[in-house]
Amino acid sequence: MNKFFSKIRTSREQVNILFCYFYNKLLYLINYRHYFLLQSKSYFKFEQNLFMKSSELLKVAKTYGAPLYVYDATKITSQYERLTNAFKGVESLRLNYACKALSNIAVLRLMHSLGSGLDTVSIQEVKLGLLAGFKPESIIYTPNGVSLEEIEEAATLGVQINIDNLSVLEQFGSKHPDIPVCIRINPHVMAGGNSNISVGHIDSKFGISIHQIPHLLRIVDLTNMNINGIHMHTGSDILDIDVFLYASEILFETAKNFKNLDFIDFGSGFKVPYKSGDIETNVEELGKKLTARFNQFCSEYGRQLTLAFEPGKFLVSEAGYFLAKVNVVKQTTSTIFASVDSGFNHLIRPMLYGSNHEIVNISNPDGRERYYSVVGYICETDTFGSNRRINEIAEGDILAFKNAGAYCFTMASNYNSRYRPAEVLYYQGKAHLIRERETFDDILKNQVDIADVFEAKVEKVVVK
Repeated sequence: MNKFFSKIRTSREQVNILFCYFYNKLLYLINYRHYFLLQSKSYFKFEQNLFMKSSELLKVAKTYGAPLYVYDATKITSQYERLTNAFKGVESLRLNYACKALSNIAVLRLMHSLGSGLDTVSIQEVKLGLLAGFKPESIIYTPNGVSLEEIEEAATLGVQINIDNLSVLEQFGSKHPDIPVCIRINPHVMAGGNSNISVGHIDSKFGISIHQIPHLLRIVDLTNMNINGIHMHTGSDILDIDVFLYASEILFETAKNFKNLDFIDFGSGFKVPYKSGDIETNVEELGKKLTARFNQFCSEYGRQLTLAFEPGKFLVSEAGYFLAKVNVVKQTTSTIFASVDSGFNHLIRPMLYGSNHEIVNISNPDGRERYYSVVGYICETDTFGSNRRINEIAEGDILAFKNAGAYCFTMASNYNSRYRPAEVLYYQGKAHLIRERETFDDILKNQVDIADVFEAKVEKVVVK
């Protein structure tokens, strides 16, 4: 043990690194411990219900067929209002909808009508936002690992640039010192319900490490660039607001290095409930605590800044339903399978993240419950849920997968040459088709048939 410690230099930087590492690990363990403490004041308990009635969903499925995505605009609106109300004590609040969660232009127009800004991660999302009516100054562009050329293209469109690595920061600052830039910081805080969506820890590819702040400041000083924002995003499905508040303190400390800030962006990652008895982030409590701390910081900073968030899943997850028809009910020696007319080509999250989407038989909501494993039609294992208690299922029934508003259709594909489904927005009591179901022509679109290159082999006829 002494030999181990003798190898560790006692410089302030190394001590700080060790402290951050072990403290972060402690927070990580606390984070997951709290997952099971349903009575914690940091969470709300989720009670099972359908925000849209089963009869409404069945009517939409009958009109537009299945598989089908349906989004409830009323739920999206209520989530937006809930978050704005939680931070009503902040003088200047900006919610930038993270459109990678659900990027249909009709949904973007709805967000714009609510007063939202837009968080984008690609030049294509920037262009979608502009087409949907967002002003350039209300769009923030936060890419990762893209080319300098793409960032420059976004800058020419007038949107807020957010840079997350030192190399691009130096290149962009040297060429465009007058363009305001936000900097994404990696606070080295583990948060998120799955390793694929935890993006603020020490091994993450996202953001500029807090231990690289001296280097960052040197670049800013040498290029004389204008830093107008500081940003972080720790990950999705945050279970403990204390972890979030701890990361916020790191962001406040970092912000003190920059004298011309207009805003501080705290990312998002608020957990939403996925099943009966599940828990969610208590944004009201977070709003109360972070508002007080933010207002205190602004007072110390010397002027009022804008507090920004970039909610995606929080706004649209619970608003979405994925409707699929049961093709086959198959009894084996140990399991009853309900095979639906879909697969991970339409809804990949259960296979990719292990996410739990509650499944409801809306065709037989009052039937007796039985245990089913709900599976798809893809030529690989594509299990949506194993041994789920669902009201008795018959072939032809429509199953509704809940929490299908975020990272569901946007991650759909044409695997197995299957069509992507239609999308419907339920707005003010009326179903609006916002994406048509694909056809065989869509499968062939953009393919180039080079049939003339392949000459058919002509069999030689031997005459005897």
